[in-house]
Amino acid sequence: MGRRTSPGGPRPPRPRGDDAASPESSRAERFRGKPGTGKTERRGQGERRGRLGRDRRARRRGPDLPLLVEAVFFYLYDVGRAIDLKKVAALVPAHPDLGIAKRRDTPASLTLPTPLILQLGIPEFSEREGFENLSSQAKIYEEGVVTIVVRVKTRLPMSRLHGLVDRGVVSQGRELTIAQYAEEGFRMLFEALASAVSEPRRPGDMDRESYLAFCLLECGEDPVNFIDRNREYCASLLIGEEPGSNLHESQIAATLSRPFSYRLGDLAVFELDRCIIIDPRGDYEDLLLIAEHANYQLLELRVLDKLLDTWLDEAEDDIRSLSSGGRRLTRLRRPVMVKVAHIQALRFDALFILENLENSSKIIGDYYLGQIYARLCEIFNTEGWKWSVERRLDALQDVYDMVKSDAGESRMMTLEVIFIVVCIIFPIIQIIQVMIGK
Repeated sequence: MGRRTSPGGPRPPRPRGDDAASPESSRAERFRGKPGTGKTERRGQGERRGRLGRDRRARRRGPDLPLLVEAVFFYLYDVGRAIDLKKVAALVPAHPDLGIAKRRDTPASLTLPTPLILQLGIPEFSEREGFENLSSQAKIYEEGVVTIVVRVKTRLPMSRLHGLVDRGVVSQGRELTIAQYAEEGFRMLFEALASAVSEPRRPGDMDRESYLAFCLLECGEDPVNFIDRNREYCASLLIGEEPGSNLHESQIAATLSRPFSYRLGDLAVFELDRCIIIDPRGDYEDLLLIAEHANYQLLELRVLDKLLDTWLDEAEDDIRSLSSGGRRLTRLRRPVMVKVAHIQALRFDALFILENLENSSKIIGDYYLGQIYARLCEIFNTEGWKWSVERRLDALQDVYDMVKSDAGESRMMTLEVIFIVVCIIFPIIQIIQVMIGK
């Protein structure tokens, strides 16, 4: 393409006579089978112009053009040892989950814990928040976990996504953040379900996990280019830092180093507490389910590890009491036997949790969802939590095996003393009585 002359500059002379070509002849010559011309060349030029146009639009888009975003908030609570789902169905209008929709290369054998679903009330939201849609639901699991899921759809510039967590909703005339609204909904639900929970925990003592998914339904360009163009902001968003925190390039690279894509035009990046999913089709429900399941497993492992830690502290006190001997040993025998029985039940719970963890990874396998699940387990250090639980279980079992052994030795010593009294002292007393009688 030649350089244009300025509007006021000299113009080249127009050809005359035979040198002048009519518009028709010029147009015909332009498409007369010359090398590199024809439909293929025109199509290639059109594609190049289209790509250039998209690139220019992406550059003009900047960080302030509103994007359609759905933010999905997960709040998981460990409410007790187990929940009777039949009782729950009689207490609240909950229904069984329909399960994961088999999409992408999801194996037909994929089975995850099936909860009861309860649709919660839709709160009000003010116009200034700009929400297009807001919904919330509760998932109630038999293993003693309740998940509150809040979904918000809105249009926001990329540079303002971090402020979504502080957006307010109106519940019963009070303005709350989304986290406060979820907490309030959980407390009301727990009061209704308390009778169906085995060994319930007090709300203040419950362990919990939270996760936030930013689902972008549009980005105006290839997702890889979009993430690369906003890489510093995306990294700050994923690790929970404020924009402009001047993250080091190594931290940015580590945060964004493992993206996942299944089709052209979609992309997902996962971190410890948040993830970014870009999918114009809105086909990300299975990804959200895998993210929730990984957090569910992490919560179960954390609760079990914390419970074992408490039991180890008690075991230390019991060992000290045993070493002091005397009356304290007599008072301790029966509680120790009860604790040993509890430890056996705890061991079964741990085995079931660990087995479910292993089954999840085996069932999901090497498929696309399996890769995402493995990535989340790597981020959550699931193997480290699993090793910690197994080690504490073994230590606790060893401690109370020693306690049982010491208690058994003490009992044998008592029996030996009784035997000596019966077999030796009683005959001597009888002989003395006979001699006195004579």
